Amino acid sequence: MADDDEGYTGPAVLTVGGRDVPVHARLDARHEPQDGRLHWFGRVRPADDAGELPGGRIELRTDGARAEGRLGEVDPWGRYRVTGVGRPPFALDEPDLDD
Repeated sequence: MADDDEGYTGPAVLTVGGRDVPVHARLDARHEPQDGRLHWFGRVRPADDAGELPGGRIELRTDGARAEGRLGEVDPWGRYRVTGVGRPPFALDEPDLDD
């Protein structure tokens, strides 16, 4: 597993259509000033030949956290788009409030 200042890259488990699918995830998050909420997003690639995954509601879990979101389109490299709003499915560093 690899965590860095730019989100999360590493193993995760995607629950979609009632089944758990091991995936490799590359995720990030940012605060959207237009709605005042934290939006997380990224791509996941199934670790095994999972076949085509149905789009729609998902749960994504890493060692650090879990979150509900949505599974979107697949790109030409077999990676699925994932998005969500609120706490992301990876651990966040506490913000530095000392200016």
